[in-house]
Amino acid sequence: MHDLQPAADRLAALLTGVTDAQLTAPTPCSEYTAGDLIDHISGLSLAFTGAAVKDFSLTAQGPSGDASRLPADWRTRIPEQLTAMAGAWADPAAWDGMTQAGGLELPGPVAGLIALDELVVHGWDLAKATGQPFDCDEESLTACLEFVGPAAGDEEGPFDPPVEVAADAPPLDRLIGLTGRDPGWRP
Repeated sequence: MHDLQPAADRLAALLTGVTDAQLTAPTPCSEYTAGDLIDHISGLSLAFTGAAVKDFSLTAQGPSGDASRLPADWRTRIPEQLTAMAGAWADPAAWDGMTQAGGLELPGPVAGLIALDELVVHGWDLAKATGQPFDCDEESLTACLEFVGPAAGDEEGPFDPPVEVAADAPPLDRLIGLTGRDPGWRP
């Protein structure tokens, strides 16, 4: 089990710092603007809450990413969803057995690590896109590095090809590089 609350709290804080003018800003996720990324964060928060509580009615859809679907209250609603997601993964039962997310069946521990990685990496994406500082607790970062490392470079995996970073780069830069992003990305 891993505590998703620190990463969820960090991402929630970042969301409240996004201005309306920044919704069209580019992000390190080339297919998403900041608004699209925020919609994706909303969708993943619901899907991974469903995965934790084994409510598959919330987990069947693939990833979202369309800023036009953001509700007017997204700055309060999505942080509440992130808190609920972290709370759902605080239950040991979330990490047991099989679950599903994005229409894929997954072991609970794998789904939990994907959820954590989504919080950390998309938190970094949003911070970069909106010019906000980003930090990550050591436990979350270590768990994400251990999870992403073996999947990096897998052509059928969930990430773009890794971006090479120095072996002595900070752990966050190594994680970002493993997910196919340039740690030095600038809008």
